Amino acid sequence: MARPRLHDDALRTRLLEVTSQVVSSDGESAVTVRKVAAEAGTSASAVYALLGSREALVGAVAEEGFRRFAEHLAAVGQGEDPAVDLRDLGRAYRRFALADPHFYRVMFYRGVAPADREPAAAVDSPTFRVLHDAAARVLRGAPPEHVLTAAVGLWGLVHGLVSLELAGLLPGDEAARAAAFDAAAGTVGSALLRG
Repeated sequence: MARPRLHDDALRTRLLEVTSQVVSSDGESAVTVRKVAAEAGTSASAVYALLGSREALVGAVAEEGFRRFAEHLAAVGQGEDPAVDLRDLGRAYRRFALADPHFYRVMFYRGVAPADREPAAAVDSPTFRVLHDAAARVLRGAPPEHVLTAAVGLWGLVHGLVSLELAGLLPGDEAARAAAFDAAAGTVGSALLRG
């Protein structure tokens, strides 16, 4: 009879969750293999077996965050109205950030850059391509540089609004914040698309 697998996907997910919370609350420098293992209720050897080093652990958190983020964006799909799709992508961005704020913070606010690689250009990432392609559908026939400028501006707008909300700087309850997000994204987003 085979030995039961102690270091499974559920434990890996738990380690990523714990690490994202540590980075979000205390900064990346607070992450240690022992601390994460203790908070996840496992051993340091389990962390090493599943993820390798401390650096690999933090990198895996960012990768998991972007994987979850991509799922949220992909769920939007494409409908008949590209402007509605673009608005829905903004809402999906917000939903992801509010549902997984720890991962969101690790993805976008890492205090220590990876030492082993150059930072990737954000506009080359698959998640940005979803936004870029949606903007291109709205701006059908526009010059490529206008589409890129609009997409970067829309990303900055939505990212800024979400960051303010996560920091507790937007007033009101959930419904009021969602309405404010929609209003700002719609008004400013339209202006960005017009150029």
